Amino acid sequence: MTHVLDRLAQHQGHLPLRNLFTQFIAGSLTLITGQTSGREGPAIHLGAAVSSLTGQVLNLPNNSIRILVGCGAAAAIGCSFNTPIAGVIFSMEVIIMEYTIAGFIPVILAAVTGTLIIQWVFGSDPAFFVPGVSIQSYYDLPIVVVEGISIGILAAVLIRLIQLMSKYQPPHLISRILIAATVTASLGLITPAILGIGYDTLELALQGEIVISMLLLIAACKLIATAANLTMGMPIGLIGPTLLIGALAGGTFWQLGYLFTDNLSSSAFYVILGMGAMMGAVLQAPLPALIAVMVLTHNPGIILPTMLVIVIANITASQGFKTKSIFQTQMELLGLQYKQNPLSMALNRASVGSQISRSFIHVANLLSWQEAQSYAEQDCAWLMVEKNHAAVFILRLEDLKIYLASAQEISVDLAKIPGLRKDVTSILLQATLSEAFDKLQISGAQALVIVRMSAPLIESPVGILTREDIESFYSRA
Repeated sequence: MTHVLDRLAQHQGHLPLRNLFTQFIAGSLTLITGQTSGREGPAIHLGAAVSSLTGQVLNLPNNSIRILVGCGAAAAIGCSFNTPIAGVIFSMEVIIMEYTIAGFIPVILAAVTGTLIIQWVFGSDPAFFVPGVSIQSYYDLPIVVVEGISIGILAAVLIRLIQLMSKYQPPHLISRILIAATVTASLGLITPAILGIGYDTLELALQGEIVISMLLLIAACKLIATAANLTMGMPIGLIGPTLLIGALAGGTFWQLGYLFTDNLSSSAFYVILGMGAMMGAVLQAPLPALIAVMVLTHNPGIILPTMLVIVIANITASQGFKTKSIFQTQMELLGLQYKQNPLSMALNRASVGSQISRSFIHVANLLSWQEAQSYAEQDCAWLMVEKNHAAVFILRLEDLKIYLASAQEISVDLAKIPGLRKDVTSILLQATLSEAFDKLQISGAQALVIVRMSAPLIESPVGILTREDIESFYSRA
C-alpha cells in the first residue's frame, strides 16, 4: 500500500510490471506461510498495478492513470470483503484523496465489476458472519466513549511501535524476513490465533466465546506481530489485522462492562464498534471505517454509536498522541512524501493536453523580411522560435506584426525585436498540470512545449502551455 502511494506521489501512478509479479509471489507466500496479515494489502497492490499497466499500454494521460490506480484499489477492497461500497470509499478517501465526478464513476464501476466477478467465482458469502446488532441501552454510551479513547490509544501504540522498531531495522532483505518470521513464530507459539488472517478468531469474538484473558493476550501478540511485519517490509495487508485487534479490544470492553451492569448490548455490538474504531484510528480515515461497519452489519441503527466511537478514537490518536495515519508514517520512515495540497490536487485532475494552445508555427530565430511578412499573415497565436532544431522561446505573433508595421529591415532577429518572449522547456503530452507546474518551478521557464513521442527518441511538438494557462485553470477549478 505504501508503495502504491509512493508511485502516485512520485511517478504519477506508473507502477512497473516487475513489481506486479514480485508482489504476487511475495504476497502469496506471506499468506500461505501464516504470517499475521490481511489479504487486502497484496490485493490492492495487484489491482493498482494491473490498472496502471493497462493505462500505460493504452498511452493514457497521467491524470487518467491516477484514477485507474484508484479503480484497481477499489476493486481489490470490494473483492477482499465482498463489499463494493467500502472499496469505493476507501479508494476515494485514502488513495485518490478527493471526491470528483470524473473519479467517482469509474471507481464505482471497477468496485462493482470486481465484486461481481468474485461472487460469480467464489459465491456471495461475506468475509465473516456478523450478527444483527444495535444499541440496546443508554448504559452502553459511557462504555463506548471509554472504548473509543482506549482504542485510539491502542492505534497510537501500534504506530509508535512501528516507529520504534524502524530504528533497529537491518538493511538487508533476508535479515528483515528472518526477523519478521521469528517474531511471528515466537508469538504464534504463545497464541496460535494470531497466525494468518484471523477471521475465525474474529467470529469467535463476535459471538462472545473468548475469555477476557485470551482476548487481551491475542490482541497484544497480534499488535506486536503486525508492527514487526510492517516494519520489516513484509507484503501484508493492514486492514485485516486492525479489524481483528479492534474486535478483540471491543470484546474486552463488553466483558469489563458486564462486571458493573448486565444492561448492555450484545458482545457483537462492542466488537463491531472496536473494529470500526481501530480501522479508522490507524488509517486516519473515519469515513471508510464507518461505511465498512454499516456494510458489515446491514443495520443503520448502529450508525450513531459507530460515529461516536470512531470520532473519539481518531481524535485520541491524531490529537492526543500526534500520530499520523500509518501509511503516512511508513512513507516518512522511508524518506518519502505524499504531496497533497489544494493546488496539486486540483492540477492533478487535468492533463496538459486539455489546456494547451495548438495555435503556433515553427520559425527560425533569424528571418528575412519576406519570411517575417509571410509568417505575420498566418492565423495563429504563438511563434515557436527554434535554434538548432530545438525550441528556445515563444513569441506572440501580434508582437511580430507590431514590429513589422513600424520598421523596415533586411532581416528580422526574433530574439531582439520588442515583444513578450517566454523561455520554454518541454514536457510529455501525458503529463498532468501538476507535473507541468512543477517543471516550470524547477526549470525557471515561463512556458512549456508539449511534445508527443512520435517514435523512439523523436519528440514532436503538439502545443504550448504557459504559466498563465495553469493559473487560469486553477482559478476556475
